[in-house]
Amino acid sequence: MKLTVWTYEGPPHVGAMRVATAMKDVHYVLHAPQGDTYADLLFTMIERLKDRPPVTYTTFQARDLGGDTAELFKSAAKSAFERFKPNALLVGSSCTAELIQDDPGGLAEALGLPIPVIPLELPAYQKKENWGASETFYQLVRTFGAQAEEKKEKVKSPICNILGPTSLGFRHRDDIEEITKLLKFLGVEVNVVAPLGASVMDLKRLNEAKFNVVLYPEIANSSALWLSKRFGQPFTKTLPYGVIGTNDFVREVLDLANISSHDKTPEAASKIFNRSAWYSSSVDSNYLTNKRVFIFGDGSHVLAAKKVAIKEFGFSVVGIGTYSREMAREVRSSAEESGLQALITDDYLDVEKAIEETQPELILGTQMERHIAKRLGIGCAVISAPMHVQDFPSRYSPQMGYEGANVLFDSWIHPLMMGLEEHLLTMFREDFEFKDDATPSHLSHGKPSQKLEKNDSNKTSQETVLKIDGNEIIWEKEAQEELKKIPFFVRGKARRNTESFANLQGFSSISLETLYDAKAYHAK
Repeated sequence: MKLTVWTYEGPPHVGAMRVATAMKDVHYVLHAPQGDTYADLLFTMIERLKDRPPVTYTTFQARDLGGDTAELFKSAAKSAFERFKPNALLVGSSCTAELIQDDPGGLAEALGLPIPVIPLELPAYQKKENWGASETFYQLVRTFGAQAEEKKEKVKSPICNILGPTSLGFRHRDDIEEITKLLKFLGVEVNVVAPLGASVMDLKRLNEAKFNVVLYPEIANSSALWLSKRFGQPFTKTLPYGVIGTNDFVREVLDLANISSHDKTPEAASKIFNRSAWYSSSVDSNYLTNKRVFIFGDGSHVLAAKKVAIKEFGFSVVGIGTYSREMAREVRSSAEESGLQALITDDYLDVEKAIEETQPELILGTQMERHIAKRLGIGCAVISAPMHVQDFPSRYSPQMGYEGANVLFDSWIHPLMMGLEEHLLTMFREDFEFKDDATPSHLSHGKPSQKLEKNDSNKTSQETVLKIDGNEIIWEKEAQEELKKIPFFVRGKARRNTESFANLQGFSSISLETLYDAKAYHAK
């Protein structure tokens, strides 16, 4: 097994935890050793849930391996049923417990509990977290959907289910609220939202809807396909991400719901809910044109974010990738449309290398890319799991729908717009009010620190050596000082152009004169 400091996805049993924790009356009994019992940390510390997740562990220790670990599991399952009184019991093994092959499904069935017991076969060494969540939800839908009362005729009323949101999902709580409001405006009733907030009885009512809204394909696609085959329910393929994506989603929903009205159109909905589209018509929007952006995250968010970045913000996407191998084909296809090669990896070091090579001005990524961006001094907005506690805001902050488009506007644009402020502070750094050791004007006066000034003087006195196409080129001190005077938000482009010019001319160093010659050369 590969060990790493960070990981984009946990093992599949973490995905099962996300589904169990999302639902009201389901409990998960996990055969796991000490050390694999971290569900409380995930859900109460990161997502800040007020209740403990519905997960019971066998927590066997090394000394138990010489005894009967199967009996430990049976005891834990029976105790969980008696204590929590769930309406369904999920049973499975963690990646470590999988090695001892105790068969939790067979052991739980032997107990003869008076509730459905659903065994989860989640291969920990071949699959990851999102697949585990998808498989768990699929097994629940199949188990209880099959128990649904058969309808004599198909549902004709505009009623839908919303499928895919889970606990520990990126803004799932707020997305559901936003999309539910939008559907209500369109005249569509929501029958069941699952798994988030759903009960076993709700899963038995899934067939009472005319169609399904799939917001998170990684989680809900397999279940939506099964419901389509079993009950003839079509499902949405468009994600309501950004203004254009939400408009397309509205059209698809109206078509599936068979609603035709002059008052229920994307244009009518956009006028009521959207506040960011005005920017594309403003003078300031020109400032964002062709900003270099690198996008990485789960498959569906990456694909949706790329469309928004290009079509709505006028960005230039210089890199795209995903850790979701289940959606690698779609991401590769999208990358090829833009003349790019998709990065399919779950190694954050590969992502960091790709970012350094493409030198973007903005990163749209995960918590991992947030750390990479800090180190490289690049603006970043988180668009996908994995994320940290700051991405579970107390405020209402969806990513989908028209209000989600407003949130995207704020979180993507502000890192770039603040670049101007940073540039002004850099320009005036030698002024007595603005130098590095000055106390910020909005704080009380304190003792100035000399440390920054010393570090900065040491840093600027050194020449920078780099290699381009095998040629070694040195940035002279005066040229570096002049480069700092170029605005933050175009400095990267100026550096690349100068280095390219110096390499083309065969120069071994970049002087102040070279910097100006490069500017004139690229201005032609």
